[in-house]
Amino acid sequence: MPFHRREAAIERFSVLAGLRSLVVPVFDTAPTDRFAEVTLKNVAVATGITLTPENTVVACSTPQVAALYELLGFRIAGVEAALSPVPERPWDVLLRLAAGDETWRELAHPATADVFDRYRLVDTVRTVMNDPVVGDEGGLTTTRDYRTYAEAFADAAERKWDLVRPHVRPGRIVDIGCGAGAVLERADQEPALRESDLIGVEIARHLYDECVHKKAQGFFRNANVYFYRRNVLGGAIFPPRSVDTTLTFALTHEIWSYGDRATSLRAFAQAIYDHTAPGGVWINSDVCGPDGRDRTIRLTLSDTDGNNPASVRRELASLSTPEVAEYVGGLSTRARLDQFATDYRFPFSFTPVDATTVELPFGDAMDYLTRKDYPDNWLSETQEQFCGFEFADWKSLLTDIGFEIDPASETLRNEWIVDNRLAPVASLTTPSGTPVDWPVTHVFLVARRPLNT
Repeated sequence: MPFHRREAAIERFSVLAGLRSLVVPVFDTAPTDRFAEVTLKNVAVATGITLTPENTVVACSTPQVAALYELLGFRIAGVEAALSPVPERPWDVLLRLAAGDETWRELAHPATADVFDRYRLVDTVRTVMNDPVVGDEGGLTTTRDYRTYAEAFADAAERKWDLVRPHVRPGRIVDIGCGAGAVLERADQEPALRESDLIGVEIARHLYDECVHKKAQGFFRNANVYFYRRNVLGGAIFPPRSVDTTLTFALTHEIWSYGDRATSLRAFAQAIYDHTAPGGVWINSDVCGPDGRDRTIRLTLSDTDGNNPASVRRELASLSTPEVAEYVGGLSTRARLDQFATDYRFPFSFTPVDATTVELPFGDAMDYLTRKDYPDNWLSETQEQFCGFEFADWKSLLTDIGFEIDPASETLRNEWIVDNRLAPVASLTTPSGTPVDWPVTHVFLVARRPLNT
């Protein structure tokens, strides 16, 4: 929930209850045993008031948090935790609301219900809570390093904009999964688009906050720049036939991976078709599977470029990100395959041929090879499938929904990845030993909604 809406509810509650209040935001931080101290300092900076055990009682029903304040000498009012039987917690009330159970209003203060109704927060909560793609922290995955993720997108923004610019139709231009808004910054610099609306849609809280921060800092010259924190799969964002250009970069494989695969991808494509104006365009750039991804190939991997432990580790999720990166980064390419098979969220198996060669489906081989060099985000990368769709699948899906596929659509092979990441440590052959060329790794799609629809 946005802080300013929560603040409004608290302030209204204070007025109705006859209590004078000060509301201070507690910003999200990495887990720390110093949480209580950080919060106290934040209050002091925001209000000029120093809270001490002599002038303050801490009302907190979360035992782990209350314990941090107790260590500093504060008295604790346990709120729900102090009652027997323990009443429903705020989270339980939220679950009622999400389920459409109107009895949540009996447990919430009228001030909360009023603010929720006025700002349509009930719909927001239900959309997020019932969305299978969104995680508990408001993003697609809790293991992603959003700082490096945003930096990578910013570094590639110029190349991405150069790729899509010839196909962009002016008007309402929407970048879904806009990250920290780097591509929209390039669009903002286009004189021909200065009358267009530039709209970024981002589901990850960290990245959305950065977009809003950039706008506040004056990064954009176009006054018609807007950001939404929404998920297209959670319901329509834009009115039907109202968007001229939709951009998606490295997004559709996430829709596939964190949703219900082909079902979610079709729903996403349908939502874009529905909001696209006749003659409008959806431009999609993403990874994709090789042609004939289900056929069996032999994959030979180096076992001399790192460690080859006797067994895989099954407890990587309990380690810190640097520890995971250090361990995975130290494995040989062959040993890393075994670890990938253990950590990968999707069905994945292979048949060993000898110490360095295995047989497996072409798509699975490329899913491993295109992920093996990301130990820094290993537990995030192994949650995603790159090769679920190949070019033929895309053409079938888009035409079935009603799009026309522009001749500019094509598959691409990242030669840098081949030359620097694949060829030095791996090779492909058929089961009979015939060499197999490195396949395509990316797809570029320009899909138009016909004018007569």
